Amino acid sequence: MDLPSDPGELQLLTESLGTAMRAASGARLDAALTDLGWRDMLDEIPELAIPLVFRLLGETGAHAPVLNDVVLRAAGKPVGGITALPFSGNSWVRWRRDDTPGSAIDESLPIHPVAEGDSVFQAGLDLGRQALGWWLVGASRAMLTLARQHALDRVQFGRHISSFQAIRHRLAETLVAIEGAVATLQAAAAQPEDPELASLLAKAAAGQAAQTAARHCQQVLGGIGFTAEHPLHRHIKRSLVLDSLLGSARELTGQAGAALRVKGFAPRLVQL
Repeated sequence: MDLPSDPGELQLLTESLGTAMRAASGARLDAALTDLGWRDMLDEIPELAIPLVFRLLGETGAHAPVLNDVVLRAAGKPVGGITALPFSGNSWVRWRRDDTPGSAIDESLPIHPVAEGDSVFQAGLDLGRQALGWWLVGASRAMLTLARQHALDRVQFGRHISSFQAIRHRLAETLVAIEGAVATLQAAAAQPEDPELASLLAKAAAGQAAQTAARHCQQVLGGIGFTAEHPLHRHIKRSLVLDSLLGSARELTGQAGAALRVKGFAPRLVQL
């Protein structure tokens, strides 16, 4: 495929990817992304392909087993297969490339537990955590969009609830958390002094942002946000699974603290 070289081409690629994700998920989307040149982009422009594809997966609510490709490529292995992935609680899972559901939380995801996994090279973990961070950012933006639109539409006491200070504060805090996660992900991709720590912190920040988005957006939406008919619950469940892959926000924060105690100092991760 011709890789994007100007903003117009990038916009066209973004629209094509978004259209594919709104039309399909799972194995069908995996095939569609391959046709659109996902693996070529991962080989030639990973710094563009990973944020774009994984952010769009979060925003559209679609899913595909492309995390396997990111981890395998970073570990120097052929893409297109699957690999065991660390999961919260010192467990391991495989994200299959078929549509056999396996996740107890998000029934649409073909994530299946395995007894144990091969060690994942650190480069695979680092890039995989960044990819999941962008997916969590996309899911958080989707939740914020739903809550914002509800606030603009919902009328109580003769006023749109978007005019209430408490609602505005929740939406603002969600946006700040999301933008903070974006900043940490961009820093992790900018070849910092300690790429392992930077990627670890970026995924933790994205997981925290998703938790903040779920909490505040649920409050803004009120009762409708608890119903199966409203899409919010799908983004919340998806975020719970993604946060648990390759280390949850809680686990990664603890790992970061332990690493800094061993180092005895905090390396510079961003040039200000």
